[in-house]
Amino acid sequence: MYLGANSAPDSMPSDLWVQRVLTLLEKAIGELNYEADAADALVEAASLLRERIDAGAEAAGIDGRGHLLAWQARKVRDYIDAHIAEPLLVADLCALIQRSEAHFSRSFKRTFGEAPHAFLIRRRLQRAEQHMLQTDATLSDIALQCGFTDQAHLCKHFRQLTGRTPAAWRRARRASTAISSMESDLTIEYRIGGNPGRAANGALRSSGRFAEPLS
Repeated sequence: MYLGANSAPDSMPSDLWVQRVLTLLEKAIGELNYEADAADALVEAASLLRERIDAGAEAAGIDGRGHLLAWQARKVRDYIDAHIAEPLLVADLCALIQRSEAHFSRSFKRTFGEAPHAFLIRRRLQRAEQHMLQTDATLSDIALQCGFTDQAHLCKHFRQLTGRTPAAWRRARRASTAISSMESDLTIEYRIGGNPGRAANGALRSSGRFAEPLS
């Protein structure tokens, strides 16, 4: 008897029982290769069970609203960020959490609000913005570092998102940053040294040059 006294269906969780049956079926398939009809029937039964198990796993991997679970979303996002300069396929992301492409794509869009490809492009553009502001690298180098095929590819998607070319955006942001830095320096200097005009007026009053005229 395959199941034994301690593995009766009533005493096992349903998932374990189904998995046990599937294991026995696959074992029987291996032993009945010479019996074509019996083997075909067992293969079909095993396939049906495998589909049921896989469907249950897919359902367990999303929340009640069809979103990815928190750990899945974090794992996928971290993987994209770590491999952002490399070619990425939806299949690569599916393999991370063992989901079919159809289920993964639907859950991904519900979780992040956009399709995997659109999300990837946006993360690459965000990385490109950081490089443009924090380094003096050329746009062609930045494009390659962020996973774009070349500078033209970067410019195309950047203009679609911001309405400006990367070069124009970079100049404007650097000029804005420089102005903000100057204003901050002036504020610090004012706080340390006080108001020069007010200090001069106080000195004049102390010397009597601003004394009220006698009547």
